[in-house]
This record gives sequence, C-alpha cells and structure tokens, in this order.
Amino acid sequence: MTKQREKPEWVRVAEEYEGSGLTQREFAEQRGMKLSTLQSWVYRRRRQESAAPQRPVRLLPVQVATAPVESERSSLEVFTASGVRVRLVAGTDVEYVARLVAALERQAC
Repeated sequence: MTKQREKPEWVRVAEEYEGSGLTQREFAEQRGMKLSTLQSWVYRRRRQESAAPQRPVRLLPVQVATAPVESERSSLEVFTASGVRVRLVAGTDVEYVARLVAALERQAC
C-alpha cells in the first residue's frame, strides 16, 4: 500500500484508540501492533487537530462605566434619638437627610 492509502487507515485507528478508553499499551496489544506505531499516529492526529483552523473569535465593543453598581455602593445609616434606623445610599443630599430625620422624630413623639 502507498503512504497516501495508509494514512486514512492510521487516522481511523488513532480515532478508535481515542474513543476506546484503553491505555495506549492495552490498545496496541489488543490490535497486535507496536506501541510506538500507535503513539506516533496518535501524536500526529492530535497535532493535526490542533493545527486545524478554528472558528474566528468575534470581539464586541465594551463600554466601561465608572459609576459603581447600586449594590456595590456604600450605605449610610442614621439612628434617631427615638431608635429609628434609616439606611441611605452614600452621597444622599445632607439637607434631605436632616429633614427626614426631623420628620421621623416628630412622628415618634
């Protein structure tokens, strides 16, 4: 047989080994072939597969926001004299917080 005709046969044998679940030694012994021959063809097949063109990677544009996600923001807790606790997002307007606390204190009395 010519080398062109032998190659598809050995590729098939290497593929069968890959799917067999056996060690190379066990597979070669069952087939009555030299271990080194099997190793050579398995190596060539793996090298050929890794050299095969892969699907091109498609990159998408990304825009990075500098503002933290709502759940990651720091929070501020205010405790009133009457024991009411108010949790606010850090950076909330100070005047708003003062009016809110004053209103809560009036309702507690």
